[in-house]
Amino acid sequence: MKVIQIREKAKALKVKNYSRMRKVDLIRAVQLAEGNTDCFKRINECGQMDCLWRSDCQEDNT
Repeated sequence: MKVIQIREKAKALKVKNYSRMRKVDLIRAVQLAEGNTDCFKRINECGQMDCLWRSDCQEDNT
């Protein structure tokens, strides 16, 4: 997902300072705002196959 799309999602979720965040921090902030764990790029070989961020997160591990 492109950063502009992630920023739109963050804005809709009312994430503060979303326009100043790097992609990794932005995704983690969105995860928290959605009530999920901010695990992006922190777990190797993640088992969450239906995660919205999986393709970006696990790209080095596939």
